[in-house]
Amino acid sequence: MVRLLRYLLFPFSILYGIIMRCRNLCYTIGIFKSVKFDIPVICIGNLAVGGAGKTPATEYLVNLLDGYKIAILSRGYGRKTKGFLQAAPHCTAKDIGDEPLQYYHKFPHITVAVCEDRVYGIQQLKGDHDVILLDDAFQHRAVRAGFYLLLFEFDKVLKWQFLLPAGNLREPFSAYKRADAVLITKSPPLVNRLDQITIYKKINLPVTKRVSFSFIRYGELAALYSGTPSSKTAPEAVFVLTGIANPKPLYHYLHSLSPEIIRFEYPDHHPFTTNDVKRLLEAYHRHPAKEKMIITTEKDSKRLLSDDIRDLLLNLPVFYLPIAMELAPKDKFSFDKNILDYVASVKRIRKLSEA
Repeated sequence: MVRLLRYLLFPFSILYGIIMRCRNLCYTIGIFKSVKFDIPVICIGNLAVGGAGKTPATEYLVNLLDGYKIAILSRGYGRKTKGFLQAAPHCTAKDIGDEPLQYYHKFPHITVAVCEDRVYGIQQLKGDHDVILLDDAFQHRAVRAGFYLLLFEFDKVLKWQFLLPAGNLREPFSAYKRADAVLITKSPPLVNRLDQITIYKKINLPVTKRVSFSFIRYGELAALYSGTPSSKTAPEAVFVLTGIANPKPLYHYLHSLSPEIIRFEYPDHHPFTTNDVKRLLEAYHRHPAKEKMIITTEKDSKRLLSDDIRDLLLNLPVFYLPIAMELAPKDKFSFDKNILDYVASVKRIRKLSEA
């Protein structure tokens, strides 16, 4: 069925690809305006729709650039507001989006802002910051970032991918050539040599724009609400609530914690409702296991903080699972140096021009 649907949609993918190539050409030759700034601007993006690991990659850069005044600028996908908005204590996922809210809670020492117009957003932030991280802006050509970090998911980059709407590519695969660095995410901790060679051949970049590999490291379960009851024994059953693009790696990891995984899976950035939670709770209370818990992702947890949902889940063992991105040991030094050298060089040029 999926294959038949792809065949039917393939002509539209060809048309979409032509439109995207023409659009990119217009930016390249200057028909469409692209604004460059005299401050380090790092764009973190991907070619495929969702699930590439932009959030842990952005958090990795925040930690790497510790010591600089950092601002993260995001579109704020799924928010109910419009225009430029800076994260503040009263903000919810409906105000700024789940990922920006996660950044704000995790890194209180940096600035997090949302704006659908990235040029305007940078203009509001550049005066008070040393570095701006653009979350999910590889296709936002109106900004000419100084450094483009492009992400590919390990499992997907090894397979043949189609353009929208037949597949999940936002623009032709050859667009990777605009990147200053490519990061393969969600790789196995040890990538076999054959897969490495296949990826190097597929993403044929010069040595200065090397391809690096990274993998996900899962943290300790954290209570979603204060006063959440904890359990010292392994759960017999885990109820998983997700609204992310690719929850398969999460399920694989959770099988190491519990023999039974009951999934409540929703689309990426799904705004959880009380009815969604009630359906989960009905199954939870019906299940005969004595030791059981509810687990969600860190990003999804930001959409479970409203009072009506909190009232339903309070006093139940509800946890979120933090994740972090780690670079393969052979790639970490070069990857980090590439980013740090870019930021330092732009700051040097800026100081000289000011002098």
